[in-house]
Amino acid sequence: MSADILKTPIEFLKGVGPQRAELLNKEIQVFCFEDLLYFYPFRYIDRSRFFLASEITEDMSYVQMRGFISDIQLHGQKRTTRMTAWLTDKHGGRVELIWFNGFKWLKGKFLPGQEYIVFGKPTRYGNKYNISHPEVEPVSPAAINQQSVMQPVYPSTEKLKSRGLDSKGISKLLKTLLPQVMDFINETLPQKLRDDLRLLPLRRAIHNIHFPEDTKTLARARARLKFDELFFIQLNLIKLKHVRTSEARGHVFRTVGDYFNNFYHNNLSFELTQAQRKVMKEIRQDSLSGKQMNRLLQGDVGSGKTIVAVMSMLLALDNGCQACLMAPTEVLANQHFESIGSMLEGLGVEVRLLTGSTKKSERKVLAEELADGRLHILIGTHALIEDTVVFRNLGMVVIDEQHRFGVAQRARLWKKNTTPPHVLVMTATPIPRTLAMTLYGDLDISVIDELPPGRKPIKTIHQYDTHRLKVFGFMREQIKQGRQVYVVYPLIKESETLDLKDLQDGYESIVRDFPLPEYAVSIVHGKMKAADKDYEMQRFVKGETQIMVATTVIEVGINVPNASVMVIESAERFGLSQLHQLRGRVGRGADQSWCILMSSIKLSSDARKRLETMVSTNNGFVIAETDMKLRGPGDIHGTQQSGILDLKIADLSKDEKILKYARQKAMEILEKDPGLQHAENYLLGKTLRKLFQAKVVWSKIS
Repeated sequence: MSADILKTPIEFLKGVGPQRAELLNKEIQVFCFEDLLYFYPFRYIDRSRFFLASEITEDMSYVQMRGFISDIQLHGQKRTTRMTAWLTDKHGGRVELIWFNGFKWLKGKFLPGQEYIVFGKPTRYGNKYNISHPEVEPVSPAAINQQSVMQPVYPSTEKLKSRGLDSKGISKLLKTLLPQVMDFINETLPQKLRDDLRLLPLRRAIHNIHFPEDTKTLARARARLKFDELFFIQLNLIKLKHVRTSEARGHVFRTVGDYFNNFYHNNLSFELTQAQRKVMKEIRQDSLSGKQMNRLLQGDVGSGKTIVAVMSMLLALDNGCQACLMAPTEVLANQHFESIGSMLEGLGVEVRLLTGSTKKSERKVLAEELADGRLHILIGTHALIEDTVVFRNLGMVVIDEQHRFGVAQRARLWKKNTTPPHVLVMTATPIPRTLAMTLYGDLDISVIDELPPGRKPIKTIHQYDTHRLKVFGFMREQIKQGRQVYVVYPLIKESETLDLKDLQDGYESIVRDFPLPEYAVSIVHGKMKAADKDYEMQRFVKGETQIMVATTVIEVGINVPNASVMVIESAERFGLSQLHQLRGRVGRGADQSWCILMSSIKLSSDARKRLETMVSTNNGFVIAETDMKLRGPGDIHGTQQSGILDLKIADLSKDEKILKYARQKAMEILEKDPGLQHAENYLLGKTLRKLFQAKVVWSKIS
């Protein structure tokens, strides 16, 4: 028998069978022995201590006691019957035990003079504590030994519980499994690396994660398994980066020519920030290296990423190549087309737009111009990846708001040239450091961390619904000064009808409150036809309407420098990242702008933390870190589709130290042995192939 035993279907484990196996497959994605082995507890109950009644406090989530059970009584009749008893500890302290059902089999089970172990959640009732439906077991050497340990608690579901697979049931399966497979768990890290880092052997770590010897060994087991997860992700990413930088040829942009220089000296009406200059220098170095550029550009809303993208595309033009920019929505693609077209006016640069709405006749002309090189820059949506779109010589690809595209879509664009084009991936959603290292560890990362000169920081205020009239008064003042206002309502799929009603009610109350003929209101939501939506947006852009009442369709893609107020209704229903994106719709001109967060008085602690964070900072990276701590990395934009965040035990919001150490170790190893071919790294290469052989290497363009 070999390690193949780990691939045995879970139904063949004693105590499972076909029906339970089907549930384990569907509910927690456990298909084989190995899946169950790596299905970790999410917390532990410390059964090593027995409490006295006098030591119990209200904040205890559970308590374990020893004592004698007496005064057993039945109360009530038929449906309202309950059974009570008293547990008396060695010091005479007493706790009431209560059973509301399932107690018939208990009658006569509690013997006088027999000591019992009782475990459950204590609840205060007046000046006494009781425990409902406690676990009760007679004291014996075996029971004491069994209870005086850290007991694992596993995630479960209602369906699993109905088939006896609650936390205890899963724990029982693991007790059956571990002795069968322990000898077939192969070590993944070389002895020297384990010794250097003082890491537990893998077998001992896995045994202790399920059934800890003590708290100290549990901590070491967790550290070992977290290191493994993060280390092999980093090893894979850094190895991919090495392959790309050593093998993937890229266009060499030797010339900084007329397109770039004319734009810089004649069309650029302001000085670049130091951050923009730094990023341009990094892109310039990449384009001279002879290797394909894969660079992630992070920058807050309004930090000037588009200018960097335009200058990068002009570099490509100066070197006989074409460029394209892909945006996630038609609105955003249109906005880029208009703003970039206007920036490049008079330079002889042919810029065209391709979206799902582009007519067939226009597509034909566009295809001809693209194929013969007359068309320099193509801006569009995912329509750019269609097979009919053929470039003569694509040298620079810019992808905006990358998290909105699937990895396969991005890869198709990357493959539209024999020599791979340079890739600049932009995001206005700041990514926490740990997430960036994990998702984009094989990319070079640039950050624009300052706003263009003349921009004033947006002032953010939190107001309760009871202050609505005060907020309306402030909106009136701003409109009288010639400014415009957004009022945004949440749109959550589960309650779309309710949300649209809220939006409609809000629209009607604003129309009532702003009855003067010189004030006009636009309304935009996802249920509208594209043409109607565009018409309403354009009215606001042109200044024909002063207030835009909208759902989050305006989160990305509308640029109105004259809009100075963003009112976000039911702000407690939005995530931090979305609130930050919405706030970025204002503050795009030279005037002072405001973001007003409206909420009900009743707020959960997480909602209050989100609103406090928004009021206290405009820094997108601080917001992203807080967002990840509140929601966890799995919910941050685009991480599910990455396929890389299948973390079973590591937590990027808490394990930054381990991640940094894992990355450092991976870099040290690959610097000396890029192919992992040395004898001491044989095990690492073998484990890496096993872990990632089934995964498509999309990360080259993530």
